Amino acid sequence: MLSTLKSKLATLGPGLLMATAAIGGSHLVASTQAGALFGWQLIWLILLVNILKYPFFRFGVQYTLDNQQSLLQGYQQKGRGYFYSFIVLNLIAAVVNTAGVLLLTASLLHYALPWQVSVTLLCWLILAVCLMILLLGHYKALDAAAKIIMLLLTITTVFAVIIAASNGATAPVDYAGPSPWQLAMLGFLVALMGWMPAPIEISAISSLWLKAKLRQQPISRQQGLFDFNLGYWVTVSLALVFVSLGALVQYGSDQPIALAGAAFAQQLIGMYSATIGDWTRPLVALIAFLCMFGTTLTVLDGYARSLNESFRLLGWQSSNNRISQPCWLVAQALCGMAVILFFRSALGPMLTFAMTLAFLTTPVFAWLNFSLMRNNPTRPLKPLLVWWSWLGLAYLVGFAVLFLLWYSKLLQ
Repeated sequence: MLSTLKSKLATLGPGLLMATAAIGGSHLVASTQAGALFGWQLIWLILLVNILKYPFFRFGVQYTLDNQQSLLQGYQQKGRGYFYSFIVLNLIAAVVNTAGVLLLTASLLHYALPWQVSVTLLCWLILAVCLMILLLGHYKALDAAAKIIMLLLTITTVFAVIIAASNGATAPVDYAGPSPWQLAMLGFLVALMGWMPAPIEISAISSLWLKAKLRQQPISRQQGLFDFNLGYWVTVSLALVFVSLGALVQYGSDQPIALAGAAFAQQLIGMYSATIGDWTRPLVALIAFLCMFGTTLTVLDGYARSLNESFRLLGWQSSNNRISQPCWLVAQALCGMAVILFFRSALGPMLTFAMTLAFLTTPVFAWLNFSLMRNNPTRPLKPLLVWWSWLGLAYLVGFAVLFLLWYSKLLQ
């Protein structure tokens, strides 16, 4: 039994990397704000969207384990239309999501530092450190850092929620907060679901991370799915924990809820210190920053891998990954910074834009994964996963159409 446990722990990596990429804007920002603004009202929506997206994330790992190929190779074999659709959407997502997580990381560091430094300068500094780590350390350094950061964040957040629950909710028993179930809140709901549990193109990136892990050691199908399921459901559980933290500590309080910038970072750290104790403020600020720093690392690495592999499969660049992948990494980083400069380091609009775009592109990526797995020659999909996928697609498409109709009326 001990040897089985050791073998499972040794194969952990790609699933935890996905979790590290996920626990960023969707958890620290969107989930916490959902609890702070609306209490427990949105907890079922967060759980539902994570459950409905599950098959499409699972397909990225399952396809690689079954066929010893990445999802990108599957897209290419399925047809040019599928492959080009992925490349175009992935290019946009790489730049926008890099900008979003980098700006949030810089905002947290801006609050944690004892001296004043501009957020834009911090973005440049964080980007330089991330590039140095990835260009020198590659996958092994990323793999090790992800496990440490995830463990610290999980322990701290769960501990804070347990103490907050024992202290009782801040909101009075008869407090009636605002309702999220109105058209005016549709933009917030779509942004909330966009990065839950992560942008869905992470499924293709997980496939590439798994291939990198397979080059280091053999991984069975059972071990690979165990790693994925562990990372995915830990991510889902932490989303609910962050909602609980916002609902217990901030919902119903007299303090206005900050939705962006250094003010939100201050309130986020304040939630932990208010429950655990003020002495924890520097420690929690460091852990929150490390969490977002880990997300920035994984986003940079993952999208650079997917862009490099996409254009390698097209035959438009050299097959030497030691040269081409660092070039994509630097190009992606610089384009992300360009987006931050365009938004003038405004965290709120930047994150809302990134999350909304992620949700609107989710049905396309979900369909790509599902259509590929439906015709998987190695191992056909079980009927449960087929119906689960159709249900998820109906939900995602329906909500996306509703949002576009609502937004078009706003522009009129």
